[in-house]
Amino acid sequence: MRELRFHRAVYAGEAVDAACKRLEGFGALSREATDTHWVIRVQTEHDERRLAGELANFALGLTVERGGA
Repeated sequence: MRELRFHRAVYAGEAVDAACKRLEGFGALSREATDTHWVIRVQTEHDERRLAGELANFALGLTVERGGA
């Protein structure tokens, strides 16, 4: 299992959620919110590193498209 931490000051929560929804068919993604971060845990039978990387890139791209956090 890999854990990604998206800082709330940098990433839009809606972008992180949209990225998770788009990629949830490729593995189990669990979400948690802390005071400072959106925490996503990635688990898959395949390449967890690759899925985590794709999720991070997608969340960043969506955040940039919407103009930031």
